[in-house]
Amino acid sequence: MESKKNHLHQLAKRVLKEYNIIAGEINIVQSGNIKTVWKVKTNNNLFCLKRLKHTYDAYDKALFSVNAQNYIKKSGGNVPGIIKDKNNNLIVKTDGQLFVLYEWLYGKDLNFNNLNDLEKAITGLAKFHVYSKGYVPPADSKISTKLGKRPGQYASMRKKIVSWKSIAKEKQEISSYNTFLKYCDDIAKLSDKALELLESSHYKQLTSEKSDSIVLCHQDYGKGNALLTQDGVYVIDLDGVTFDIPCRDLRKIIGKTSENRGQWDKSIVLDILKWYSKVNPLTPEEMKILFIDLLYPHWFYGIVKNIFKNNKVENSGKIEKIAKLELSKVPLLESLIKRGE
Repeated sequence: MESKKNHLHQLAKRVLKEYNIIAGEINIVQSGNIKTVWKVKTNNNLFCLKRLKHTYDAYDKALFSVNAQNYIKKSGGNVPGIIKDKNNNLIVKTDGQLFVLYEWLYGKDLNFNNLNDLEKAITGLAKFHVYSKGYVPPADSKISTKLGKRPGQYASMRKKIVSWKSIAKEKQEISSYNTFLKYCDDIAKLSDKALELLESSHYKQLTSEKSDSIVLCHQDYGKGNALLTQDGVYVIDLDGVTFDIPCRDLRKIIGKTSENRGQWDKSIVLDILKWYSKVNPLTPEEMKILFIDLLYPHWFYGIVKNIFKNNKVENSGKIEKIAKLELSKVPLLESLIKRGE
């Protein structure tokens, strides 16, 4: 353990030479597989050095996300500023690994289960989306985009749910498989309903190349990635940003909030949309696509995928709880979809 710590310390010192920075103190904040974060202290400043999860072979992917962050910062968005190295590069390559140096932020994590914090987080997300508009990636970057892919994803997930029935039937003595069989037909019907609604919506137009709805979505916006500072909410950890319309991030937040509360609450859904729309107003067409996306059984798919695709054990009670939550949302979301027509 100590040798690994020493290796990471020496690695950070080596990378910092590319910035002509001599650190007075280096502390490891996070250390996983590849992704590592150091807190770097000099006489005058604090910095955050990060070894990206992207390896050298994925440099083109890193170019997309790192330049996206730089663009948002320059546009006025609340994301950590990136320090360029002595050769004016945003990314440093060392030992086949990729590193980025950021300004250090002082703040606290927002609790998404607290309504006041949730409102601040949603406002921060809306600002992030606004300032991300107009980003043009470097020509040599690998563009990450989810635009136009939803119908295919819906159909693919539905097909997998149906195909897993035959596997589950052979293992009905296992409670998790038995619970899956109990709900899979109703879930498949819900998938069909969402896909049918999506195909008759304005989804194609809103995700077309010249659409004003296109933003950069964070994809993992939640606790730990929204930091409350004196200057407002900062969005951090942008490694997974992708082009899409705002409902990608909003769907995940609303769904997670409903899951944590154990119920779909109309007032919470509408509050989140009200907070968001104060900064980045959603059109009726965008709202409708969000409600359709919420209608799709993403959360049931996510948990049963662990069983059939990732060979993980899942508690049958957890599967039943998610299935019931998925089916309980239908009246609310259908009414919201109809309201916007």
